[in-house]
Amino acid sequence: MLTKNLLNQMAQHNDLGKEGEKMAQAYLLKQGYKILATNWQFGHAEIDVLALKNDVLAVIEVKTRMSAKYGQPETFVSDKKKKLLMRAVNHYVEKYDLSVEIRFDIISIIKNKYTESLTHIEDAFYWY
Repeated sequence: MLTKNLLNQMAQHNDLGKEGEKMAQAYLLKQGYKILATNWQFGHAEIDVLALKNDVLAVIEVKTRMSAKYGQPETFVSDKKKKLLMRAVNHYVEKYDLSVEIRFDIISIIKNKYTESLTHIEDAFYWY
């Protein structure tokens, strides 16, 4: 049985993630990206943001943390997650018959009551 404290922590974590995704989307729009989809799902994979700029489809994983105490947010993208993203974007491109270059990015966010930072890492990883 989950305690109230644990449920509260889970809710805060989900809220932080949603805030981070909104921050990432606002940032991308300011940088001239066209957002094609958010939280796009295929099988067990979810792509946080699919954005297009200059005929490059950016597959963007957004990682938001309250601090870097245990490592930078971008270090929490596992190899399993990368493979799922690759499978999902392959399906997306086929489904919508797109002819674009594909790039995998990570937007790393640290957000708490004292600081707010966003780092966009282009080409964070490559096709396996």
